[in-house]
Amino acid sequence: MQENNQSTIYPCPISKGYGIPEKQAWLLLKVYFVYRLFLACLFISLNYGRIEPSVLGSFNMPLYHYSSEFYLLLTLISGFLFRSRLASYSFQAQFLLFSDIILLTLIMHACGGIKSGIGILLAVSVASGGVTIGGRCAMFFAAIASLLVLANEIYADITNSIYTTSYTSAGMLGAAFLTIALLFYVLAKRSENLLELATQHQQTIANLEELNHYIIQHLQTGIIITNRKQNVQLANAAALNMLKLEKKPLQLGNISTRLAEDFIDWQHNKELDQSQLTLANQTEIRVRFMLLPTGGRAFYMLILEDIALYNQHVQQSKLASLGRLTASIAHEIRNPLSAISHAGQLLSENPNFSPQNQRLTEIIQSNSKRVNQIIEDILQLSRRSGSRREIIQLKPWLTHYLQTFTLEHLVEQKTFRLYIEQEPLTAFIDPGHLKQILDNLCQNALIYGQPEQGPIILHSFIAEKSPCIEVIDNGPGIAREHLSHLFEPFFTTSTKGTGLGLFICKGLAELNQAKLGYYLTENKGSSFRLYLSDANKSFH
Repeated sequence: MQENNQSTIYPCPISKGYGIPEKQAWLLLKVYFVYRLFLACLFISLNYGRIEPSVLGSFNMPLYHYSSEFYLLLTLISGFLFRSRLASYSFQAQFLLFSDIILLTLIMHACGGIKSGIGILLAVSVASGGVTIGGRCAMFFAAIASLLVLANEIYADITNSIYTTSYTSAGMLGAAFLTIALLFYVLAKRSENLLELATQHQQTIANLEELNHYIIQHLQTGIIITNRKQNVQLANAAALNMLKLEKKPLQLGNISTRLAEDFIDWQHNKELDQSQLTLANQTEIRVRFMLLPTGGRAFYMLILEDIALYNQHVQQSKLASLGRLTASIAHEIRNPLSAISHAGQLLSENPNFSPQNQRLTEIIQSNSKRVNQIIEDILQLSRRSGSRREIIQLKPWLTHYLQTFTLEHLVEQKTFRLYIEQEPLTAFIDPGHLKQILDNLCQNALIYGQPEQGPIILHSFIAEKSPCIEVIDNGPGIAREHLSHLFEPFFTTSTKGTGLGLFICKGLAELNQAKLGYYLTENKGSSFRLYLSDANKSFH
């Protein structure tokens, strides 16, 4: 017996394309066995019942007696093999058919040949061969039955053992056998073509399904498929990565109670088709609900979008607009500013100026420098190119960064201390942008973080399954009323600051799909935490 992966049996060795589903094949064999058992019992009962008049055994009673008993014995053996499945389906079906054709031919001879009418039972055997085995094998069994019927007539004619012989009847019966087998062969051939076509369609569907699965799994947009009962059917890699999950959740409620509630509200009011989630690491995710057009059960698709990624595109658009704006007004501002600064410098060199006038020139110089710094920051913001992200090993990179930073700003190395909890930590970010962010945070820590009370700490660790860099200082922290405006442009509490440093840092973080936030440590210390993209997850 030969089976394929779909539990299909191919019983005919000379028609390997003709297959029967396994369950259906064994059911057909069971029906054929029941027919055989009924027929064998009928022969035995008629033999011992001696109902007169009867043609059964009229020509050769011993042959009929032994053939019918042997017929029953083989049927019982077949039943045992069928129940225990000790032999393959192909063997059992062929065994039943061969024994059926041979023994029915012997019984027909014992009853007086083809005139007895027993030969018509061979037509049932040939038809059974076409159903249980099929293909070219049906023609083979029909040919054997036809030859045995013809051989019986030839033997009777040569030996004069039967009073009347009929080659015409034998030929017609053989033709009937072949016709039946031919019909089953045509049906089998059609079945082979349909099976081949179905296999091609199945392969095409499997390829499309695999392609769709690949596309869904590699989308940057998170996709979750659920049903009306909120049972999650599918969640792609992007969705699991956004939600910081290792495996597919069972229910929407396992992701967020608010998400499950918003999904129920959307089912009652289709206008409420969006939800917004805030994860433990302050990552914000926008979720859109959509009904999938399926022909059967209702399924729903949840589209997850990382707001940080959305803000990245918005930020790039803002930067492009700001670049065009600043390019047109840069000369208009800097040229008169240079003239004012130069005039103030010349006035300060006048020896006849009183101390009051000298103080006024210092105010002109300091404010000119401040305005010039604002222009430089704006130009730097507008000229910024897109991020060129690469894989960074944080430990060696941060070690080298601190060495370079302390040399550039002429501070002692003991002013900073580096802690790395887990190794290796890898991030996916533009190294130039990362340096610019840390430069601003470390400079602010030197100015406002009271480094004389203890070292400024750079702490690298895993938080919410993402690599993080934390800059912790000893300052009093940021007032609660200022927290909501912390990353807004031109917001500052210092008379010397421009209010663009943290705004630029947050924009650079969003360009690299990172997140910058302000937190208080357990010791009430001031901390800026930068959540980075994990390089290991970005390439899976």
